[in-house]
Amino acid sequence: MSTHNGRSQTTSQLPQRALALPRAIAETVRRRTTTSEVASGIQRVNMILANAYLVGDHGAADRQWVLVDAGVLPGVPAITAAARERFGEARPAAIVLTHGHFDHVGGLPQLADYWDAPIYAHRSELPYITGRSSYPPPDPTAGGGMMTLMSRFFPRGPYNFGARVQVLPEDGSVPGMPGWRWIPTPGHTPGHVALFRDEDRTLLAGDAFVTTQQESMLAVLMQKAQVCRPPAYYTPDWDAARRSVEELSMLQPEAAATGHGRPMYGDQLRQGLRNLLDTWEATAVPDHGRYSERPAIADDDGVKSVPPPTAKQYLQAAAGVAALVALG
Repeated sequence: MSTHNGRSQTTSQLPQRALALPRAIAETVRRRTTTSEVASGIQRVNMILANAYLVGDHGAADRQWVLVDAGVLPGVPAITAAARERFGEARPAAIVLTHGHFDHVGGLPQLADYWDAPIYAHRSELPYITGRSSYPPPDPTAGGGMMTLMSRFFPRGPYNFGARVQVLPEDGSVPGMPGWRWIPTPGHTPGHVALFRDEDRTLLAGDAFVTTQQESMLAVLMQKAQVCRPPAYYTPDWDAARRSVEELSMLQPEAAATGHGRPMYGDQLRQGLRNLLDTWEATAVPDHGRYSERPAIADDDGVKSVPPPTAKQYLQAAAGVAALVALG
């Protein structure tokens, strides 16, 4: 265990079950995780369910590179192996989070302890990663698909990563990533951020938008590249999400690497963002989702209120209970 300013820095005391995945999914992640180069100085670690990114040149010195997001728990060995191959034994300057959903922080306790690294996130994301608030409930009626149906079982915190957690600098700079700036992109979560490198217009978008239809397990496995809305089952504010996509589209990115799916580039990327915005109400906002008409309300202390479940959610819950009774 390491310490800083006299305070315990250990995050691995968080129970692993809080971030665990079903065994079959975890094994798929372990078997199918791959790495690839996204753009200059950026390597993607694709854990099927989510991506993490190593940002730094090959052979970067100790504390001269950054991990962006920490993926899912079974992906930890792949992340550390990719980092060792790229940087040797050099440790990251920081772990920067686009947001704190379970599929972006699954490996965070182990990785932060292993590298003795600080964790940076937006101020509005801190309640969910310092033990003060759970995220709004997922919406298993939003968007269809197996991932959507399974979302009722996804963990939503609160997680507590302890005194390692720090607030991103107010000036928009990104610790350990010179030439990059963070951009607030709320909607998918209250404190969601994207990271942008102006020099070559490279975007690390998190889940502000993604490049696979994340609601569908088949699409997740196939990884066909297309610009898509943020994962619908975990997006509690659709108006804010649209404004965030609009802001990112205005950057005219040349490359985008997202929390889910393959990187996309050039005209295909920019046209995909325009198409998403042009059809937002018809194709992005769920027809009858819990948050389609009213968002969850949150402030810097966490969630304050959420809309009630839809009638469809009550029916799904009743069907689930009936199935359990029938089996039991």
